[in-house]
Amino acid sequence: MKLCVFDFDSTLMAGETIDFLAQEAGVGDEVKKITQKAMEGELDFFESLIQRVKLLKGLEVKKVNKICQNLPYMPGAKETIQELKKRGIKVIVFSGGFRNATSYAKEKLGFDADFSNILHAKDGRLTGLVGGEMMFNFSKGDMLRRLQELMGISPYETMAVGDGANDASMFKYANKKVAFCAKEVLKNQANIIIDTPNLLEILKFI
Repeated sequence: MKLCVFDFDSTLMAGETIDFLAQEAGVGDEVKKITQKAMEGELDFFESLIQRVKLLKGLEVKKVNKICQNLPYMPGAKETIQELKKRGIKVIVFSGGFRNATSYAKEKLGFDADFSNILHAKDGRLTGLVGGEMMFNFSKGDMLRRLQELMGISPYETMAVGDGANDASMFKYANKKVAFCAKEVLKNQANIIIDTPNLLEILKFI
């Protein structure tokens, strides 16, 4: 194995970044319902992302960054990444969430690169708009395929780890398809299922 790609929200991080932001913005319940539908595959990911970010309009960027720098990471996250890297495996994070969270986590957890979305802000506040690399149901699979071509790594040498419907597109390009504390829609497409919320469990399958 040469490459391991992790989802961020509810995989490396214990929860959904947007739910934490929504609580601060006073729209927690509304956003949570949309998040749930998207992760279970009942709602198109792009549409759900646009709807949810729109509800965050007006939130101060300073508050966004403070929340993103105090997110709870999944047990075993740092240790698992360290062990994978010790074995010469590149560790990448794909997130339908936000750069404010994944770039900070990159420094804390030590993975090699992050690909995520960017919350648009103006005059120190969120505008309710979003752009970036991970906005569609197919985005993670598409990015994984392109990375593999760039790095000269085959699907056979790849592990993908996620929990929700928008992680399924990665599985096409990964020999080890890990559903980690996942929704049924993803478990149905996985060949490794882990229901214990500790990422160290992954090391048993390498």
